[in-house]
Amino acid sequence: MIRIEAFLGRNDVMPISEALKKIKIGGLTVTKMRGRGKNPPPEIHTAKGTEVFVPQFADKYVLQVIVPEIKEDDVINVIRANAKIGKIFVSPVLRAVDISSGSEGEDVI
Repeated sequence: MIRIEAFLGRNDVMPISEALKKIKIGGLTVTKMRGRGKNPPPEIHTAKGTEVFVPQFADKYVLQVIVPEIKEDDVINVIRANAKIGKIFVSPVLRAVDISSGSEGEDVI
C-alpha cells in the first residue's frame, strides 16, 4: 500500500474526487491549510484600493489517499489531469489496521 499526498494551490478537490470515484478509489481525506511555496500569494488591495497587502501565507488543499501499489499510476494521472498547480508526494504504508474490525492490510482500504 502507498499513501499519495497532493498539495494543491487551488481548490481542485471536487474534480479530483469525482475522477477518483470513476476508477474505484473510495476514501480520501482533504485538509485546508495555510502555507507558502515558491510563488507568493496574490496581492490584496485594501483601504478602497489605496493600499496593497501581500499575505505571508496562502490557502492550500492537501488531498490524502491510501491505495494498493497497483493503482499508484492511475491515481497520479487523475490528480495531474484535474489539478492546475501543486505537488504530489508518494510514500509507503508499512501497516494498516482497522480499529473496529481488527482487519489488516489491503482489507482496511
